[in-house]
Amino acid sequence: MKREMLNKNKNLTTKVFTLIFFLFLFALILRLGFLCLAGKVDGIDLKAFAEKRNTKKETLYALRGNIYDVNGEVLAQTINSYTIIAYLDSSRSEGYSTPQHVVDKEDTAEKLSTVLDMSKEKILERLNKKAYQVEFGSKGRGLTELQKEAIENLNLFGIDFVTTHKRYYPNNNFLSYVIGYTTSDEDGNMTGEMGIEKYYNKNMTGINGFVEYQKDLNGYKFPNSNEIRKEKIDGNDVYLTIDTNVQMSLETVVSKAQDESSANWIVAVVADAKTGKILGSATSPSFNPNTKEIKNYLNPLVSYTYEPGSVMKTYSYMAAFESNPSWNPYDTTCYTAPYTIGEDVVSDWNKTGWGEISYSKGYTLSSNTCVANMIKNYLSKQKLMDYYKKLGFGSLTDIDLPNEYAGKVNFKYDVEVVNAGFGQGITTTPIQQVRALTAISNNGVILNPYIVSKTVNSSTNEITYEAKVKEGERVATAETITKIKDLMYAVVNGEASDTTGSSYKMDGYDLIGKTGTAQIANPRTGRYYEGKYDYITSFAGMYPKDDPEVIIYVAFQRSYNSHVLPETVKTIVKDTAKYLGIFDEAPELNKEVEKYKVTNFKNQLTETARQSLSEKGVNHVVFGNGTKVIDQYPNKNTTISTKDKVFIFTNDEVITMPDLTNYSVKDAVTVLTKLGIKYQVNVTGYVSQQSVGAGTIITDDMEVVLN
Repeated sequence: MKREMLNKNKNLTTKVFTLIFFLFLFALILRLGFLCLAGKVDGIDLKAFAEKRNTKKETLYALRGNIYDVNGEVLAQTINSYTIIAYLDSSRSEGYSTPQHVVDKEDTAEKLSTVLDMSKEKILERLNKKAYQVEFGSKGRGLTELQKEAIENLNLFGIDFVTTHKRYYPNNNFLSYVIGYTTSDEDGNMTGEMGIEKYYNKNMTGINGFVEYQKDLNGYKFPNSNEIRKEKIDGNDVYLTIDTNVQMSLETVVSKAQDESSANWIVAVVADAKTGKILGSATSPSFNPNTKEIKNYLNPLVSYTYEPGSVMKTYSYMAAFESNPSWNPYDTTCYTAPYTIGEDVVSDWNKTGWGEISYSKGYTLSSNTCVANMIKNYLSKQKLMDYYKKLGFGSLTDIDLPNEYAGKVNFKYDVEVVNAGFGQGITTTPIQQVRALTAISNNGVILNPYIVSKTVNSSTNEITYEAKVKEGERVATAETITKIKDLMYAVVNGEASDTTGSSYKMDGYDLIGKTGTAQIANPRTGRYYEGKYDYITSFAGMYPKDDPEVIIYVAFQRSYNSHVLPETVKTIVKDTAKYLGIFDEAPELNKEVEKYKVTNFKNQLTETARQSLSEKGVNHVVFGNGTKVIDQYPNKNTTISTKDKVFIFTNDEVITMPDLTNYSVKDAVTVLTKLGIKYQVNVTGYVSQQSVGAGTIITDDMEVVLN
């Protein structure tokens, strides 16, 4: 009886479990059927979820286009950048014959400290963390190819690198406001924030691609599986009209001028007088786009608006010539004395004037009251305003740079008209001054200045855009241009008692131009500052006189040394004239001197470059003991004579101080700039002493003083 009850209970239990099993199986089948039909769980698409888990998509980052000068010298480029990583977990070495993690932390820290800008103690602090891997903060990011190679040569276990890209500017603060800089987001995408980098951002950015494929549990691609691939399109390269040789000279002379004048700011521009191409543009203060220590985000060339002063008298006289073709400024006179207009009085810079003088002398002496008389007798408010606007003042030049300002040319009352005639009460930019000067250098036809010569497809080398000379309207007759050139010549080459520009005179160079001195307006009060140095001094000119090839515009704000501006202009003239071959040297100086076009030595073996220069009899200096050439000066395609120096810079990791005694200041500054050595110049002409001895190893905090 008992056995029967047990069997009965056992059968019942079996039936219950069987029923539960089949009910569970039935529910599972129903659920699977539902999932197959619906394809979603809790709003999640199962098919997409599975594909996402099994599909890997990698971005193929497009390289940003490079920026070059007119001769193909790199001014901005995208290079590989490295972040150093240290693997600390010993599990990483499992299955390997050599360690894949840091084994000797003390030794690793000591050796890394010789390359990274970190102390052994700081590195060891990172290596002692309880982590699978560590990085080294900002000091371990953005490493160069040379730094990476130096670390690899240490043969340390557990050290690896993550490769990224960064924007690199090989010449540091060279042409920085024109070139600009970029910023990068977390994914490494670069965006131009200033200068050419911003203006041509879309053109240089390119289009990212991708590769998509099926992966296994370990993240590896399934063999023989299909992939979806979209190739990246690299950005276009941009070639500027800037000539690095002209720019280097400008940078040197502006840096020296800044030291000697302590000016608030300086801007210097050199342009091709026949085309409007900008050959060089230097400013002070400047900044290094690699480190982005920027105090001012406006490019002085196109964004500084200020009252230009007496350089505008050139255009006032041109307006009078155009309105009165028969007017002769040499035969007509004006009375220079304080000029009363209603309740206002206009005076000359000497406060008293010079009595009755010719209008031509009024121009060379930069007389404000003579301009007041000229406007009264030969011009009108409307004619002056119309002429200023024909020359482009008050409007954009549309040069290929962002944030260009138009300035203000607006005068209504009689005193405002007179003030505008000598450059007060209106505002202009340096690039507008260059544009107006092209009307004189181009025989009456105005040219639009430009700074980009072409853009090129970086993959195919196809030219995607090529700049052309942009002529505007004719604003003056040939007769007017001849008259104004003669007056500008007299400003520079006349007797000191008859002109404000005699300090610009250079024997053998027929430089022509006009000086300018303008009061600085207080933006809060609208009144002018009245301090001894509260002026903007400038020079606007060109050379040679009869057929100008080069335009020069230089301006200083609050210069504390009035002699610096003329010396700056004269140095620019000498350097650019020599480089461009405008003025020939005396025949006796050319005996046994041959012309030579510099070839490209970059990436060649040092010995090959040395041998090539020696065979041509070219005076050359090699810096460093590296086996490979990484830079040179002058750049390729520059025509020099065999008496000029060629500087070759090698890939030596250790930078030592060169012997610069008897070097010209220009050559010395060029060498120090190329070597990345900080300097201070207390000398003109040639270097006789240097504060850091030749052969001294240069450190980051070291500065050499040239005396």
